[in-house]
Amino acid sequence: MSLGPLMIDIEGKSLTDEDRDVLTHPLVGGIILFTRNFESVEQLAALVRDIHALRTPRLLVAVDHEGGRVQRFRDGFTVLPPAATYGRLYSDDRKAGLEAAEQGGWLMAAECLALGIDISFAPVLDLGLGISSIIGDRAFHKTIEGVTQLAGAWMRGMKRAGMAATGKHFPGHGGIAADSHLELPVDERDYVTLKQRDMVPFERLVTNKLAAIMMAHVVYPQVDALPASFSPRWIRQELREGLHFQGAVFCDDLSMEGAVGLGDYSARARRALAAGCDMLPVCNNREGVEQILDGLGEHEDPVAQLRLVRMHGRAAFTLASLQSRPEWRSAQHAVTSLQAAGGGPQFRLT
Repeated sequence: MSLGPLMIDIEGKSLTDEDRDVLTHPLVGGIILFTRNFESVEQLAALVRDIHALRTPRLLVAVDHEGGRVQRFRDGFTVLPPAATYGRLYSDDRKAGLEAAEQGGWLMAAECLALGIDISFAPVLDLGLGISSIIGDRAFHKTIEGVTQLAGAWMRGMKRAGMAATGKHFPGHGGIAADSHLELPVDERDYVTLKQRDMVPFERLVTNKLAAIMMAHVVYPQVDALPASFSPRWIRQELREGLHFQGAVFCDDLSMEGAVGLGDYSARARRALAAGCDMLPVCNNREGVEQILDGLGEHEDPVAQLRLVRMHGRAAFTLASLQSRPEWRSAQHAVTSLQAAGGGPQFRLT
């Protein structure tokens, strides 16, 4: 069975019969986990094993585990600082900031991989312009160079652990105050501004083999009337043709308010796929998932299938064996020390 284009969630800490039925549907290709799905390291490992056993190739298992306020699992995992913490250190000591970011990316990825999780949707490539509250300290830095360098170091750490990186949110969410979870943000900046600023970190990391990109539920009316997640202009023209990106494209969550104006769930799914997205997360709305399963019809895209299969994690270690390694102890000490220190004596995203 191939991997379908839907990434869905479950309610509990173990699979129900209904979950198993939905997760084995041909249109489903992945599952995203949340804090509600986590009780302990042992429970999470058992849940992921059950998910892996459902089908071949196994479903992609994903999580948002950036650090700071976006970290789904804590007890038994290293509590990671937000991305801006590395930016503070980078502002004071560039080399130390980059080394810390690479250690943070490795540590995050290795701990998730040890539990069988393929993807943490990171790093954030949005600029920390002090405008977007939903981005805020999730951004590494205010400057193009700072974001590019720090996110690149984080990505190297992830790759070294065995996890493919996902840059988000293309073409850039940092320049608008509205939260796409709650409303549809509109960024009035022109194309030249976006191209010369927000898109630069994406362009540079695509050159460095960025494996996946998540789109923004943001409208840029000076460029296109559609939100970027549903826009052939942004995905096919700018990302695929302009940046020559060959990796996987993830839509942002189809349940977010930023997607509501595109129609019912089936219509949203059709439009996102037509625009060029490879995988569509649908979170916190099983009824919406069922609408898509009933209304989308058959969907086969061999190229997208290949891109998604490449996102499977590569790890052959348990969390216990990982934590016995000197490399883990060193990275864990460095990252927790940085967290305790707040990233250095001077906090400046400059």
